Amino acid sequence: MSTARILSAAALALGLVATGPLHAQSKERAPQIKVLLENAKVRVTETTFLPGDVSRADRKARTNYVVTDGKLERTTKDGKKSVYERKAGTAVWMEADKDVVRNVGKTTYVVIGVTQK
Repeated sequence: MSTARILSAAALALGLVATGPLHAQSKERAPQIKVLLENAKVRVTETTFLPGDVSRADRKARTNYVVTDGKLERTTKDGKKSVYERKAGTAVWMEADKDVVRNVGKTTYVVIGVTQK
């Protein structure tokens, strides 16, 4: 086998290996975020997580109002996972985080977030 063929095969193999993880992440679907109000003091958003949606956002401290029930999995930056449920009509204070949040439930989860600027 010629050197050119070997180099071509190696480059192709490396390209396939390098794109593997990127391809896997591209299949993730992010939740839909709709800005309801934004001014100099506050930002109010409605976030809709379909089942399986994943949020990888860098979130500021905020108040969340839960519109629909949901079951979520949160993974912290050190890899700790927790699964929890949110009930419609409740509000919760959330500190700033960079956690990965996934809708692991079977229903669409909707939350209103209020962030002070």
